[in-house]
Amino acid sequence: MKFGIDRLLAEPDLRAPLAGKRVALLAHPASMTEGLVHSLDALAACSGIKLAAAFGPQHGLRGDKQDNMVESPDFSDPELGIPVFSLYGTVRRPTDAMMDTFDVLLVDLQDLGCRIYTFVTTLLYVLEAAAKHGKSVWVLDRPNPAGRPVEGTILRDGWESFVGAGPLPMRHGLTMGELGHWFVRRFDLDVDYRVIEMEDWQPDAAPGYGWPLHERVWVNPSPNAPNLWMARAYAGTVMLEGTTLSEGRGTTRPLELFGAPDIDARVVLGEMARLAPQWTAGCILRECWFEPTFHKHAGKLCHGVQIHTEGPAYDHAAFRPWRLQALAFKAIRRLYPEYPLWRDFAYEYETGKLAIDVINGGPTLREWVDTRGAAPDDLETLAAADERAWEEERQTFLLY
Repeated sequence: MKFGIDRLLAEPDLRAPLAGKRVALLAHPASMTEGLVHSLDALAACSGIKLAAAFGPQHGLRGDKQDNMVESPDFSDPELGIPVFSLYGTVRRPTDAMMDTFDVLLVDLQDLGCRIYTFVTTLLYVLEAAAKHGKSVWVLDRPNPAGRPVEGTILRDGWESFVGAGPLPMRHGLTMGELGHWFVRRFDLDVDYRVIEMEDWQPDAAPGYGWPLHERVWVNPSPNAPNLWMARAYAGTVMLEGTTLSEGRGTTRPLELFGAPDIDARVVLGEMARLAPQWTAGCILRECWFEPTFHKHAGKLCHGVQIHTEGPAYDHAAFRPWRLQALAFKAIRRLYPEYPLWRDFAYEYETGKLAIDVINGGPTLREWVDTRGAAPDDLETLAAADERAWEEERQTFLLY
């Protein structure tokens, strides 16, 4: 199969509208061609393309900045001599001066298929700026490695943030190109927008179910996104960032596991199986021990659970990571009623709100966890209604 960047490089007709235009690129470390050349270098070497600027989102254009709210500076590319602007530094929206440097912005970002991944919000911000300044935006499309399944409640009005660009469920099931079309329609943007579509992407095909496993090399789109298995679990495990539980940062399997020094993971697993065994389907949950080298509980032995989606037991249709992680929180709350589960700190520049609520686009999940009598069916009813509504809404925007 071909990603959008590879088609643009290989097909002169696709590049023809760029002739004589000043071109900018929004990219990150995973913006690689099929030959593992960074898209910025490949475009710079491509005839007919005049690179005028580049942009980096969270974690940077080429480097890896760890964790949330670790900012990247602007700089000048030492080889190409063009400005590289950070959209995760002093600003998160492009300034008027930045927008003046180009005519067409190419967006080549590998997403993880989750609303909270900040590249989604950055796409919205550049589309809004392009509409204001009369610029063109082209998305060079890439796979959604989590595939087409939809899961989670939809972000509520008033809960928009840098990890919540709009009323999307946690697991949206769209590519970046498709999301761009949805943003244009949803926010009524008057912008010249186009997608360089992938060729032969099959999101329902085994064994990758969204990612062309064994065809394309995985390159981390962010420092703690090391493989496809993390991408599958991420729509659930990302919620751990709003808790005192470790999400495995500081280990070799971040965002595939959770735990803490003061919980009994075996008992937690038993409680999860008792409460809602159907929410644990599609994967293998393995009791484990781990010691983070940095981040939460650094240097302490944690008892935890690893979510395995990489083996033959993986069932793409049955696996529901958002429900799975919500169930783990519920089990911990029932077993340890006074456990300080929710982490209170500034999360992605949001203050005065609990991080878990910012992550979920509202307090619904936290309130369900903390309400003593709330049952799995209560959360199921809320989520299922939102999921059905989103599946219907997104149909118009599917390109594949």
